[in-house]
Amino acid sequence: MTKSKQKYAVIDLEATGASIMAQIIQVGIVIIQGDTIIDSYQTDVNPHEPLSEHIIQLTGITDKQLAKAPDFSQVAREIYELIQDCVFVAHNVKFDANLLSEQLFMEGFELRTPRVDTVELAQVFFPTMEKYSLGELTKALDIPLEDAHTAIADARATAHLFFKIREKIASLPSLTLEKIKSYADHLIFESRIVIDEVALDKDFDHFLYQEVGGILIRKPQPEMAEKKYSQNFATNMALLGLDSRPTQEAFAKAMLQEEKDTHFIQAQAGIGKTYGYLVPLLAKSELQKVVVSVPTKLLQDQIISQEAKQLHEVFGTSFQSLKGPANYLKLDAFKASLERDDDNRLLNRYKMQLLVWLLETRDGDLNEIKQQQRLQWYFDSLQHDGDLSAHSPFAQDDFWFRSYEKAKSSRLLITNHAYLLTRLEDDPSLIEGAHLVVDEAQKFFLALEEFSHAQVNLLDTLTKLEDFLSETDQLLTRRLIESLQFEFSHLVVDYHQSSDQLIPREKWEKIRRDIMELKHPDLEGLNKIADERYDSVWVDSRQEKEKRSVFLKGASQLLLDFSPFLPENQKTTFVSATLTISPQVSLPELLGFEDYEETIIEDSRNSQQAIWIDTEGVSPALPAEDYHRELANKIYKLSQLKLPTLVLFTSKDALEQVSQHLETAGLPHLAQGKNGTSHQMKRRFEVEEAPILLGTGSFWEGVDFTNHDQLLLVITRLPFENPQDFLNQKMANRLSKDGKNPFTAYSLPVMMMRLKQALGRTSRRLDQKSAVLLLDPRLIEKSYGYSSLEILRQTHQVWLEKNDKILSEVLDFLL
Repeated sequence: MTKSKQKYAVIDLEATGASIMAQIIQVGIVIIQGDTIIDSYQTDVNPHEPLSEHIIQLTGITDKQLAKAPDFSQVAREIYELIQDCVFVAHNVKFDANLLSEQLFMEGFELRTPRVDTVELAQVFFPTMEKYSLGELTKALDIPLEDAHTAIADARATAHLFFKIREKIASLPSLTLEKIKSYADHLIFESRIVIDEVALDKDFDHFLYQEVGGILIRKPQPEMAEKKYSQNFATNMALLGLDSRPTQEAFAKAMLQEEKDTHFIQAQAGIGKTYGYLVPLLAKSELQKVVVSVPTKLLQDQIISQEAKQLHEVFGTSFQSLKGPANYLKLDAFKASLERDDDNRLLNRYKMQLLVWLLETRDGDLNEIKQQQRLQWYFDSLQHDGDLSAHSPFAQDDFWFRSYEKAKSSRLLITNHAYLLTRLEDDPSLIEGAHLVVDEAQKFFLALEEFSHAQVNLLDTLTKLEDFLSETDQLLTRRLIESLQFEFSHLVVDYHQSSDQLIPREKWEKIRRDIMELKHPDLEGLNKIADERYDSVWVDSRQEKEKRSVFLKGASQLLLDFSPFLPENQKTTFVSATLTISPQVSLPELLGFEDYEETIIEDSRNSQQAIWIDTEGVSPALPAEDYHRELANKIYKLSQLKLPTLVLFTSKDALEQVSQHLETAGLPHLAQGKNGTSHQMKRRFEVEEAPILLGTGSFWEGVDFTNHDQLLLVITRLPFENPQDFLNQKMANRLSKDGKNPFTAYSLPVMMMRLKQALGRTSRRLDQKSAVLLLDPRLIEKSYGYSSLEILRQTHQVWLEKNDKILSEVLDFLL
């Protein structure tokens, strides 16, 4: 800790609001010198105006309390004399310092003290936090904070945060600290004062860090020796501090069946499948590698941070997460950014933040930096591109290279479906000799279908074609480029004006011939789509960060088989909640397998989760504006239950519109796409930052909620896939040709499979209770409703009730 004699006044104000017209209602001051709190001061202040209900609820301060308080003029001199020779420290110093300085000036005291902001210092020196509010920081750093939003309590907590920041700065090696100091002028106000107090005389710990290319990074630490697993599953679970369950034990036993190389296991969600396949496979042989593939990167990170980490801590099992190169920091790119002179204050703060992070990160996964969105383009520029020069100073220490090398020696590899397919196409040796587990295999089929597509950004392609046109004088090349420019421009216009999906075959054949004749080496994506195997081509778009991108997409009408991807005699287990999509369609068949064994773990009744179907639900047939408003009204009514509530949508547009209605009504909630990444929102919901979470996409099948003892799950709409989706059309054509009904053979069973997956998201522990409310009335209105309800009743209690009665029944069930 620094021995500075400089005095710091850590100040927190409570005020009538956040505007420049706000009046101070409470002052808390803590005086620090060296490592010690030497004085403190607190007072209420009478603002001579009534407080808003929001401020009363936030602070606990009342008008009656303030009526007895002194005017600010009566305490101004005392405050000024206490802090005039101090550095002004606050959490968000701009607000507190400006407000106090203005109020003091009005009383004849001019405050000219330097200012230090603990928010920005915390962002630099604790780089992986998701939020930097005082409440979040005190929780993360184990700082006591009682009576939050009272001035003296917040000032004391900020003072202890200030100590933690100084401790962290003092712990940094001089090489890193010197680089940070070179950017410190870009910190807000005079915050660099705190950094400058630390002398540059501390060498780095050669056991922990290594210098590469003038940058300090954390050294890879040697792996511990793995302890022997018991051959008894329940014993291993006990060593992990967990109870095994009968259904989980049956699943674990099934994992060891090896009559055939390919094994499909059906097991319902919520039985603890992850430990159920990891523990028996790792216990089976000390030499065998296990590769696990899951649907999403979010679920991949979840397993790494929970199950894999626990297995490492208890048994010493080495593990590695496998992702595409763009997830990792490219050290060459970061070094180049350090060498540039940039005026952007935020950009330079991120450089300091990353310098600290490099001392902490083991993997260099950029996803560890949770607040990238404010300068996303900078982080995009640091992403690894998979290209590593042998002449790079970071060649042997590159994070992407490290990940690749560590994967060779780790016993447990966790990846995602999309990346597994990409790697297997180029490098089947990844899984040779390993046992491959494909979890949520029904989603793997969709990933396989997506993998079989090709796409290229049309607008980017048009820009490249314009550049190529200006660079060539060859007449034939110019004519080909001009023809493609004309056709692509019309495709973009037609896409926005028409609902037609596929480009007519004759039109595409003409475009394809032009592409093949041009065959420009810098149009790799376009050249790939021109391959004859892509017999269906269409235009589509999606929102990417701040803009909407338009794509040319290609696919084959034939289903892609997965079996050719696998090495000979490859041990592979596919795990799914449903293997038989319908009597006419099975998952093994869709993945291209003929020789396999199959195990069904019988579903058990779930007494901890019950389903209510609202007989006065919200029909999807309503006009969009009415539909969104009615959904918002239902959710607002449910908020009266004061239960943690997960609301699932099938479209981003519906989610955003409902969120807007809830904002207008003043109902606190988290909304996907508006309040951070899926991982951030899940964590914020679990720490009860907001009582309601609106989600779509991965929240249907890739995120588990385990922290809450009671949960309400609201499903706004039956999760049918878009009938215009290319895969649905492909399946419809295939089934129709075989004389089968596409809706009953595929669309309806897939919807029920996805619905059952959603139920499993909030039923993860034996002692966890969840109530499910379905607002879509089609299960009681449509002809397919009866059979669908019977499927749900096999495992759950299901009630059909009016909304008002549901509210009381849900409370009775959960509480």
